[in-house]
Amino acid sequence: MSVRLGVIGLGSVFAGPYASMIERLRARGRLTVTSVYDPHDRKRRAAAARYGVDPELHGPHDVIDSDDVDAVLILTSMNEHGPLARAALLAGKHVLVEKPMATTLDEARELVELARRSPGHLVCAPHILLSPTFQAMFRAVREGAVGRVVTARARYGWAGPWWGEWFYRPGGGALFDLGVYNVTSLCALIGPARRVTAMTGVAIPERHVDGRRIAVEAEDNAHVLIDFGDARLGVVTTGFTMQRYRSPAIELYGTEGTMQMLGDDWAPEGWELWRNEEGCWRVFPETDPHWQWTDGLRHLVDCIETGEPPIVRPEHAYHALEIMLAAKAAGADGVARTIESDFPEPVYTETALAAAEEHRSHDRRSHSGL
Repeated sequence: MSVRLGVIGLGSVFAGPYASMIERLRARGRLTVTSVYDPHDRKRRAAAARYGVDPELHGPHDVIDSDDVDAVLILTSMNEHGPLARAALLAGKHVLVEKPMATTLDEARELVELARRSPGHLVCAPHILLSPTFQAMFRAVREGAVGRVVTARARYGWAGPWWGEWFYRPGGGALFDLGVYNVTSLCALIGPARRVTAMTGVAIPERHVDGRRIAVEAEDNAHVLIDFGDARLGVVTTGFTMQRYRSPAIELYGTEGTMQMLGDDWAPEGWELWRNEEGCWRVFPETDPHWQWTDGLRHLVDCIETGEPPIVRPEHAYHALEIMLAAKAAGADGVARTIESDFPEPVYTETALAAAEEHRSHDRRSHSGL
């Protein structure tokens, strides 16, 4: 039976990346869009016409409360994520919410608790744990390919959006929009953070957004230092301050070698490995150039169909949020924060891996015209 999807938020994230994933799932009869909402009338009507659904909804709760919706996809501005995800879980729906899951720890804590007793799954972006390249690196780290990882670096940034003032308002910022990928990657590869400090700030105080000049209120530049315990340290460099770069997204330095992810962790281009005992670099090309960072939606559909728990867990998103909020606070007063939450070890079941491979195989056949 096709999963019935309701979408809340029809801006740029929906129009390209998620719409593409939706089409891939619709084409296979696994998903049907039954409800859409955005306060922007033109966007709402265009999406409603595309999927043949009612364009006259009056608010997000018309989607959440619909009997024709099994799962809710939340693609709104960041401050809306927590309240809408909460309402959808209380309504018994499956939920995919873009990052961050919420903008306060209290909201996020309630979501984690609701997800534990709700009949619906809660899948929180980012979905980088699902990429084949990340999984290959994860396995290699766990198998001791570079020995004990003792220091790490992660990077993601760009010049910044010229749409959506909320990116630059309180509740927005480069950490929530960009740094969350790197924070999640490092915690999944190394383990939970124990202490955080940071330097953050507004490097470009005015921006042109949606055709007008605005004052920037949320950090657009951040360097976050993460203590994973036992003198294992990592740094995340992020911001709406990077025009271009040609450096690995993730660098892991172990006692016996080095591992690097090429490209970005949301758009990997393979990885490379140096082992002291081999004395050379081994390059592992990207195995799935068509992998999309919206893969969490495919994974949610898999979990609904199989009844298996998601690999991407709410506790992962909560831990990342606690780190980012600690970094914001430390950036303001210079005081390191202790991190209380855990980052559970990702669990890749055979069923989940087989479902992902079947989806990728279908996509490869489609791209090759078979």
